[in-house]
Amino acid sequence: MQDEQYHRGLATRRQVIGDDFVDRALAGATDFTQPIQDHISRAAWGDVWQRDGLDRKTRSLITVAMLTALGKQHELKGHVRGALNNGATAKEIQEVLLHAAVYCGIPTSVEAFRTASEVIDAPRP
Repeated sequence: MQDEQYHRGLATRRQVIGDDFVDRALAGATDFTQPIQDHISRAAWGDVWQRDGLDRKTRSLITVAMLTALGKQHELKGHVRGALNNGATAKEIQEVLLHAAVYCGIPTSVEAFRTASEVIDAPRP
């Protein structure tokens, strides 16, 4: 279902993690996986990311920390890009990943650093 909340969420999703990342996610959707893409745009981006309680930069840094803890490297890559788009600096992301080493373990943090460096060290358009 593509209602107002979906479209608002899709716009936010694109602003934060970028058109390329979102386009790939949507293009790869099948009849089976389309409902989760719709849910992501509506519930995560159209509801939670729209709330006033935290600014986008803070939400991005929290998301980077959580994805690091969960070891979700593909999603982490998109959200590192999103954190940069939302005004986080490479130094702030570095600090989040160092902090994660204490609470999530060194191997988890090292893997997150590898993933984040693919985004941070890549040439920016």
